[in-house]
Amino acid sequence: MNTSTAFRSRLAALLATLEQGLVERRHVVRMTLLAALAGEHTLLIGPPGTAKSELARRLHRAFRDARYFERLLTRFSVPEELFGPLSIRALEQDRYERHTDGFLPDATIAFIDEVFKANSAILNALLTLLNEREFDNGAGRQLCPLVSVIGATNEVPDDEVGEAFFDRFLLRIPVSAVSGDGFAALLAAGCADEWTPPADALLLGDEDLGAVSNAAQAVRLPARVVCLLAELRAHLADEGAYVSDRRWVKTAWLLRVAAAAEGRDQVGPWDLLLLPACVAPDAGRQAAVADWLLARLGVRAGFAPERLSRVVQAFQAQLETEQNASDLDYDESGRLRFSAPEAMTEKAEELAGVIGDAKGGAGALRMNYSRRRRYGPAHIAARTGQIDDLLARIAGYAEELAAERASLAAARASTLWLDDGLLAALDARLADTAAVIAGLAERACDARRGFDNLPRLSAEEAARFSDLPEPVEHEPLA
Repeated sequence: MNTSTAFRSRLAALLATLEQGLVERRHVVRMTLLAALAGEHTLLIGPPGTAKSELARRLHRAFRDARYFERLLTRFSVPEELFGPLSIRALEQDRYERHTDGFLPDATIAFIDEVFKANSAILNALLTLLNEREFDNGAGRQLCPLVSVIGATNEVPDDEVGEAFFDRFLLRIPVSAVSGDGFAALLAAGCADEWTPPADALLLGDEDLGAVSNAAQAVRLPARVVCLLAELRAHLADEGAYVSDRRWVKTAWLLRVAAAAEGRDQVGPWDLLLLPACVAPDAGRQAAVADWLLARLGVRAGFAPERLSRVVQAFQAQLETEQNASDLDYDESGRLRFSAPEAMTEKAEELAGVIGDAKGGAGALRMNYSRRRRYGPAHIAARTGQIDDLLARIAGYAEELAAERASLAAARASTLWLDDGLLAALDARLADTAAVIAGLAERACDARRGFDNLPRLSAEEAARFSDLPEPVEHEPLA
């Protein structure tokens, strides 16, 4: 098989079945299944009684012939509880081996509750099992059929062994109690009929996992996506948040699997909304990463509203300067110039009527002459031409924003994995950006009209002066 439209439809139906009766758990269900498709593990962080174990049991029912293992750990737990009892017959033969049938090394899907309450001996054994899918049993290593482990905890560890184990869970998903808005639905769901597992036709088998893996290997990471990943990595490093290279590689694989499962041949920018649960350990820091992404996805830094506003302001300031400029000569470049004695005579005669006694008496000269500067067609054409270029670039960017919003709407309508709340927030930000850009375009148009209406030199005066003004200086727009 391949990851065709039919497979995508199967996944959509499977997810709908898994979510049935679970209130405000849509995103968690989808993330746990995506992690399983990618061969990764999920850690659910939250208080008891928030359906964490139910999520794991349902995930197990999504796979054909899957073996399920579940255990609640305490500080008194011993390895036998997870890995099986020691073999008496092997001990008689001086071998230290365990009977693993029915225990974690034999499981396809596993749920380990209060996972960080285990002692370091158990956690160290789990490190290899989760990462390598192998279990050290006696003198050899036993291959394990493990697809995915769901761990649950109330708190994030702060010791070295716990942190190493914490890093083995690619997805760290906070799970909180149902909100006030969902409380009535929660009570209604508690009175509903028992959940019906997925139909056999929807179940995933080894051939499905293999097909998704093969398709994901061919999925491309476009330069735009790689650039954003690199920017986020640098941002997190600046914030003092360490994300291991292994985690970045696994995150990129998860993005490829998400795209492949939907039948796409490349990772899209919207897929990066999956990143918070991969690169941040808790709800607060995941929200910060989400905000960072929302501010950058779908927009170009070179056309950020703040930068574009400064560009428009530069033209407005230049317009105000030229509108308020006074002139003793009507040189379009704004320089006082008397090019010939005749001009000096003409100017002196022009000023004669505005000369008076500075002290109110005769004989002293006082100039109170003032006239708005006038500009030639070359000057005005240079200014309006520069704004026309700016307006053309703004219009092009507005079209680009519209295309990004259309792409986002299409992704929102078809995605299997992305959180609709984040998608809605991103669309709102893009809409706000589009409105700001439209307002700045109107301001630029007003400035153009202002330049076009500047006082003009007569045709005869304009013929004498043809100096072009220096372009208005402003920040470059990428």
